Amino acid sequence: MLINKAYGFRIYPNEEQKIFINKCIGSSRFVYNYYLNKKEELYKNNINLSLKDMKKDLLLLAIEYPWLKEVDSCAIRTSLDDLDRAYINFYKGSGHPKFKKKNSNDTYRTNCIRNTYKDKNYSNIKVDLINREITLPKIGKVKMRGYRNLTDFPFKIFNATISKVANKYYVSLSVEEHINIKPFVPKYITGIDLGVKDLVITSDGIKYKALENIKKFERKIKGYNKALARSKKNSNNRKKIIVKLQRYYEKLRNARKFYTNLITTTLVKENDIIVCETLKVKEMIENGKHHLAKYISNSSFGEILRQLEYKCLWNNKKLIKINTYYPSSQICSVCGNRKKELKNLSIRSFVCDKCKNELDRDVNASINILMEGIRKYIKQMS
Repeated sequence: MLINKAYGFRIYPNEEQKIFINKCIGSSRFVYNYYLNKKEELYKNNINLSLKDMKKDLLLLAIEYPWLKEVDSCAIRTSLDDLDRAYINFYKGSGHPKFKKKNSNDTYRTNCIRNTYKDKNYSNIKVDLINREITLPKIGKVKMRGYRNLTDFPFKIFNATISKVANKYYVSLSVEEHINIKPFVPKYITGIDLGVKDLVITSDGIKYKALENIKKFERKIKGYNKALARSKKNSNNRKKIIVKLQRYYEKLRNARKFYTNLITTTLVKENDIIVCETLKVKEMIENGKHHLAKYISNSSFGEILRQLEYKCLWNNKKLIKINTYYPSSQICSVCGNRKKELKNLSIRSFVCDKCKNELDRDVNASINILMEGIRKYIKQMS
């Protein structure tokens, strides 16, 4: 089975390479913002600026701003592709495209170009895991670290995204990889309920607690945001605060990323069928109470479900999603009796009025999710 996958590495460019990367990032941001502004101005006069029109106009823009010719041409063109995709998503119901800010999302993407000459294959992006080097367009060989368990990189590379975070540089390679799919043998099944205090609760009674060590990062971020608000614009002190702030945001992202990957990988390895609810995370955050919305946002529910989807696909496991509005917390998992008063989240245990069954609220919900998933699976198979 062919899948699209991303491999991320940290790179260590020299001073000359850093200057070139920073120029590419700045030029990509400038072109994106320039044509976003132009599209909005033309839209007021009912004129649509298509992707083809923007790429034609880009030739004239390079004459007006000669420094655009100094950077990777693919980086500039892909920024226009990103802008066009942002508008497509906007017309489908996403938010309106926003202007890119400096030090907010410092990235650029370049395409991998391959050709063959005299029976030899050439590529402008190459990975050498033995010498720990990566070759990038117009940059050359750059030292890198990551994926120490790999000795070869035989994958077909589509593009490379170079990013700068807190004065550190990274590259993410989008590749096509062939994976062997194992036969589907349904032996183990589990239902999962997502919560705030306990992030994931399984029908087996296993609980994965919400991250607690991120609170120290949040305190630091809050303090540096206050310092940033007090600092003078374009001062050296402000630049130092921005770097420190970016580092703590990075630590926060990495902590969440590691924990969600740990949970989802464990669930997929230990089970053949996973049953979960279809959550509308955006609605939960927007319509929920302020303190609850913050915890939902920190819990990364959407990321957990996203990872479960592709990991189940890669490992030939099944992910069954039940109805969003299925009252899993209100139904007794033993006799099926329903208690509507359990909509109150402060009640943490389920005590059935009919059969007197007493169970943890979240464990009871995960068992109900499991049983609903089994019913749905049997219906699909019949």
